[in-house]
Amino acid sequence: MKAFIAAIALVLATARVFAVDINIANRAQLEQLRGIGPPQADRILVEREKGRFKDWPDLIARVRGIREAKARQLSQAGLTVGGVIYDPTPP
Repeated sequence: MKAFIAAIALVLATARVFAVDINIANRAQLEQLRGIGPPQADRILVEREKGRFKDWPDLIARVRGIREAKARQLSQAGLTVGGVIYDPTPP
């Protein structure tokens, strides 16, 4: 049981280390994430110049090519919006 708890703690710590917030990430940090190439990074940065992303639904609405499946993939790769991972369940 101790080993399981230690493994979970390690996974959570690692996820935090590699988390990239879309509102502060630079081009290189965005492109390091699996699923974001130069064209997608461009779209993100152009939209971010218009204003910060409030949440995942705002990101999905504003950036072409990011829908629920892509948001889930990007979140699993370490992307956050305001430090929050993608969770499609309603509050």
